[in-house]
Amino acid sequence: MNYTYKKQELESGLKVVSCRMPSRQSLALGIWLKIGGRYESAFNKGISHFLEHLLFKGSRKFSCRSIKESIEGIGGSLNAFTSEEFTCYWVKIPSHYIEKALDVLFDMVNHPLFPPGEIVKEKAVILEEVKMYRDQPQSYVHELLDLLLWKEQPLGMPIIGTESSVGRLERRDLLEFKKLYYVPSNAVLSIAGDFDYRRLIRKLAGKPSKNKCATPPGFLKARERQGKPQLKILEKDTEQTHMALGFHSLRRDHPLKHALAILHVILGANMSSRLFEELREKRGLAYEIGTQLRRFSDTGSFNVHAGIDNRKVTQTIDLILRELKKIKAEKVGAREFRRAKEFYLGQILLALEDTLEHMLFIGESLCALDKVHTLQDIIKEVDKVRPQDVQAVANDIFREEKMNLSMIGPLGDNEPRIYNHLCLRG
Repeated sequence: MNYTYKKQELESGLKVVSCRMPSRQSLALGIWLKIGGRYESAFNKGISHFLEHLLFKGSRKFSCRSIKESIEGIGGSLNAFTSEEFTCYWVKIPSHYIEKALDVLFDMVNHPLFPPGEIVKEKAVILEEVKMYRDQPQSYVHELLDLLLWKEQPLGMPIIGTESSVGRLERRDLLEFKKLYYVPSNAVLSIAGDFDYRRLIRKLAGKPSKNKCATPPGFLKARERQGKPQLKILEKDTEQTHMALGFHSLRRDHPLKHALAILHVILGANMSSRLFEELREKRGLAYEIGTQLRRFSDTGSFNVHAGIDNRKVTQTIDLILRELKKIKAEKVGAREFRRAKEFYLGQILLALEDTLEHMLFIGESLCALDKVHTLQDIIKEVDKVRPQDVQAVANDIFREEKMNLSMIGPLGDNEPRIYNHLCLRG
């Protein structure tokens, strides 16, 4: 299906991007702010995530309970997330309730009350969340990997913050931070589903703002100063060893971004990938094995993650590195390459059938790149990718000096032995 996107900037500075999907009964709306973990310092780390929580605790027109009941009471869903570069508040509703959804979202974002009692309670909730992730080695190992990839940088610090940074945040800090970043010129509204575009714009135009021209500060560019492999081991008595292997990779809009995505599919994005086949299906070394791409405005990472038998750690690492060396040395065969391309495009196509996924797709794109690629654009770009492009990306990324490995498990004094295995050469 051909999707058409409309983009418009309102007098307030708010940007609107939309996709009308008339055959759908649902509608997804998102308010995006260009603010996230990268905009913070060690002192206030976690403040974006804290703000996200507090906006559900009551606004000028809606109490905490009525915010939830207003959306869930019409069969809808309401949620939010904070990432390194964005915060997004979203709803998915039956399409004829669009005005109610707009009223709830805009009042939450523009007129939160920040009740002092709720700040105290939510701080306690977030501190428990910090502990929860630390107790989950399959999650915490990725946090340790980020510390290696972006040492002493906001990208290397947890989005949720730390016990000390969250603990020191006060109501005035939250109010000042919101005043700085929660302005129309720093926001995008994305919408996908069945709606009347003109009526939407009239509704949005009736929501003036006092901060029309504010330009919030940005974030510092990532530093990637690494000249040798890095290893971080956290000794813990677990039933299996959790590992995350990461390499500095390509930024979000890099010309070879689709070749990178196909590399991800071939190595670890599904059950027919090379790592899944070699480590799980053939040898039974891991239940969970896969790869992950992380993309930011100026950098990125390619990660391999696994939960492995405590007795077979070095064997597993050697097999993973062997697969990385293989894809650097040998061009991907035509059949495997075609299958990976089809999977990549098929996953995009299936996602864009859902109004929520489509809203997230166009909202993030406009927020990050100030443009939206149509499905036809993506298909044309992917069609130009060749096996040699995938091989070139692999050779650029999978280099010994770019390697970072974090591990959690009962590894004892094995750190020197494990470090000696971190070699991609010949």
